[in-house]
Amino acid sequence: MSDLAERLESGERRALAKAITLVESTRADHRERADALLTELMPATGRALRLGISGVPGVGKSTFIEALGVYLLEQGRRVAVLTIDPSSSVSGGAILGDKTRMERLSMDTRAFIRPSPSGGTLGGVAEKTREALLLCEAAGYDVVIVETVGVGQSETAVAGMTDLYLLLQLPNAGDDLQAIKKGVMELADLVVINKADLDGAAATRAQAQITSALRLLPTHAHATQRVMKASALKSDGIAPVWAALTALRGEREASGTWAARRREQSLAWMWERIQSGLRQAFVAHPGVHAQLDAVTVAVREGRTPASTAARQLLAAFQPRSPA
Repeated sequence: MSDLAERLESGERRALAKAITLVESTRADHRERADALLTELMPATGRALRLGISGVPGVGKSTFIEALGVYLLEQGRRVAVLTIDPSSSVSGGAILGDKTRMERLSMDTRAFIRPSPSGGTLGGVAEKTREALLLCEAAGYDVVIVETVGVGQSETAVAGMTDLYLLLQLPNAGDDLQAIKKGVMELADLVVINKADLDGAAATRAQAQITSALRLLPTHAHATQRVMKASALKSDGIAPVWAALTALRGEREASGTWAARRREQSLAWMWERIQSGLRQAFVAHPGVHAQLDAVTVAVREGRTPASTAARQLLAAFQPRSPA
């Protein structure tokens, strides 16, 4: 076993941080080392609960995650948090600095928090989040939380890499159409009305509205509805939320859907990386590279249809035939 893998499996946080930096690197030699490290560590992965948490900006995601994380530490668990911040257009770094807003959690040696800039990737989920998640599992963290930006396609992206998806809502989120978005609700395994202490009556109304809306969705029509209230700032309602997540895990493990979901996610991840690699190979191909700028300008100026341009570039892309 390599030194880095051994240190990581022993639970050394510095080794885990170094490993995540390695998998995030775009250098070819680092990519090779990262692939070797992940392959070496695969037998130690897969035992953690992978929990995705999302919600609109201002809903209190960081406060909720810290409250949940502290509660889990008190239960004897080890918690890793991968927070995906929007990227600065100037420096490329993370803007929101979620780690600074989880002070109690970040100071506990049993927890690990890794903020990563989204880098403009689809859904506000960092490109290497899945690999970082596996590294956290190999390091012995039994709950890995992925927090997303909470905009665009982030809900779909995080649901595609986690076991359970928790959506945070505000008590006063506006009218029904604003507060209850069908696409998001179809993905959510659990909906939590956070900041319920600010307006108890509004939180109760929101809970009733969302519960009613969920019954209309095919994915929830025959399931026990799970819409809960909590106040992360006061650590109120956190234990029932964890109990509900634990119950969901038990149900799905018993039915076999838990393992099946993970298998499908792994295959989807493989094809996603293949598509990304093919795009990079396409752009770097000499035949494509020679035409790309001129064809791009022609499409932008309206002189060439996009479909025609695509066919021209694809014709120029001639991968080597296998020997």
